[in-house]
Amino acid sequence: MLIARKEAALGGPADAPSARRKPTFRPEVQGLRALAVLMVVTYHVWLGRVSGGVDVFLLISAFLLTLSFVRKVEAGTSLNLLRHWLHLFKRLLPAAVVVILGVLAGTWLILPQSRWPAVLDQAWASLLYRENWLLADTAVDYYAQDHAGASPLQHFWSLSIQGQVFILWPLVFAGSALVWRLLLRRYNTSYRAVLAAAFAAILAASLAFSVEQTATNQAYAYFDTRARLWEFALGSLLALGLPLLKPGKVLRLILGWTGMVAMVSCGLLLTVDRAFPGFVALWPTLAAAAIIVAGQSGSRFGVDRLLSWKPLVSLGDNSYALYLWHWPVLVLALAATGVESPTLIQGGAIIAASVVLAVLTTRFVEKPLREWHWPQVRAWRTAVVVAACCAILAGPVAVWQTSLSAEEAATAAQPRELTPGAAQLTAGNGGTPTPEARIIPAPAALDNDWAGIHAPCIDENSTVDPVLEGCRQAVPSGEITKRIVVLGDSHAQQYLAALAPIAEARGWELVTLLMPACRFGAESETRNAECNAYNRASAAYVLEHRPDAVFTVATLTHEEAPFETEVPAYLEGIQPIADAGIEIVGIRDNPRFTFSMPECAQRNGPEAPACNPPLNESLVDPSPLESYRGKVDGLHLMDLSDFICPGGTCPAVVGNVYVYKDDNHLSRTYVESMIPMFEERLLAATGWK
Repeated sequence: MLIARKEAALGGPADAPSARRKPTFRPEVQGLRALAVLMVVTYHVWLGRVSGGVDVFLLISAFLLTLSFVRKVEAGTSLNLLRHWLHLFKRLLPAAVVVILGVLAGTWLILPQSRWPAVLDQAWASLLYRENWLLADTAVDYYAQDHAGASPLQHFWSLSIQGQVFILWPLVFAGSALVWRLLLRRYNTSYRAVLAAAFAAILAASLAFSVEQTATNQAYAYFDTRARLWEFALGSLLALGLPLLKPGKVLRLILGWTGMVAMVSCGLLLTVDRAFPGFVALWPTLAAAAIIVAGQSGSRFGVDRLLSWKPLVSLGDNSYALYLWHWPVLVLALAATGVESPTLIQGGAIIAASVVLAVLTTRFVEKPLREWHWPQVRAWRTAVVVAACCAILAGPVAVWQTSLSAEEAATAAQPRELTPGAAQLTAGNGGTPTPEARIIPAPAALDNDWAGIHAPCIDENSTVDPVLEGCRQAVPSGEITKRIVVLGDSHAQQYLAALAPIAEARGWELVTLLMPACRFGAESETRNAECNAYNRASAAYVLEHRPDAVFTVATLTHEEAPFETEVPAYLEGIQPIADAGIEIVGIRDNPRFTFSMPECAQRNGPEAPACNPPLNESLVDPSPLESYRGKVDGLHLMDLSDFICPGGTCPAVVGNVYVYKDDNHLSRTYVESMIPMFEERLLAATGWK
């Protein structure tokens, strides 16, 4: 799916319709919001890129919020923060709940069952304004990533950040007002000056944090509220300083159009999804600030003439709902049609549908609730409306999750003879799968169907090398008869579902040194610097601790031709280990695909040809293992591909068990069903007794 997966932002609540504009209403700012949403939508639909528009929304949100609170404080009006927050979320939640309910309906109708649990988790996170933290955690967790497609709710990350700041910023306004009134007003210090100092400090601290985190942990920083606070602070400082900025007519023209060109071109010229939110995010935020400073130029050639255009301002009135709808409509439409990237006509239809849904949501959800008089009379009434909105969503989500848990338990409780998995392929036949039996694991459990050992390395297995901090060990309960180190990536880890039980039964100690997407081998330019460093440290660990053997994956499979190759610098990597008298086990890699195998079976049925690709489109003949034979003493090669791709095909389901958990990792449940075959092949290859 060629869509940008990190943006799809959401702006603040739309201003009141034109019939009830406030005297302070700035149409060019509303037009700027509309232009930003058009950027986000078009970049997502047709360009598959992140536009930088989210950063513009964050700045505008803080700009408008600051103007509102400063007016209140300077007028001596009570801030009444609790009432403000209740009123704010009464405006934000109804449309959000409607969209989430719509997404849940689309998920049930369109998405495969294995994706339902993640969507339900994100529904809770979106409702509770913590979607950004959920995505931050999964963005840096290789094993939790959704490799099959974007989530229809991931765009709520920006709403979550805004919701958090909408709680934090009023505290800054109130705290600054308290300091100003009690300590500084007597010294002729203005409230604006106190606020400016507070937001300048936030901007400096957050920007420094953002730059550092983006350089070292960008995947997490992208969703981190702390790394985005400076964008809000910049918007607040802009609101405070705007009365002091009085550019001339010519300068307004230059600022406006320069800002416009810079803002629109940001996503085309920068890899926003991999460079933000560090200092590079100054590009779109300063561009938007320039447009706001340009303001109303008084010239027919000013950018404000475009931004004040009534259709654009009207779109700005519906921008909140359009942000909410465009991403799930796009994701669900592509999932339903199987299209990876929409054409001009298809994209236009997606945008048109999003606009219609946005207008309907604004007209029949946002506007009536905003104008409803009953909740405005008492704060508790507003709280009732907020609680009711939450309950309307929480009920269906809780019921759905409960039913999935029950189904998962029922699936797991089936007699094992109905789900023999790989044993079905053996001469003795491990069982008789029937059509009535559920395929295991249950779709809701697939995401967590990982193998692994979890105890950290201690005592003689410990290491002081910080690169190897993920070292794990499994010590047998009885006498240790053999010590084995597992090297490589997740394709080595998946075989722990078989190797760990065998090791426990035979008294073997296991140590794992694993790094996601880092196949073991000597240094190679095909690997990134982190992987090369990890492999060097792993090899040094092995040579220092001198285990009896190491376990590796000795070939490398690919989604497209060539479907299987040798591991880069594999023989060079294992040669020093072999020279030290340590045995090496090299297992053949399993196939990779361009689609999720379990989702294919859920959509089309396990017997569908699309879910049973030919072996020659998954592995190569002869196996790359053959090129290794006789070249390194102590290298033992094993191949289980006949239990993964039997009979010339690579099925999604064998013996009522999902072979894969995604597009390239074997399910733990299926590998467990291969334990007898794995043990037989391992002992035959190594000669171990």
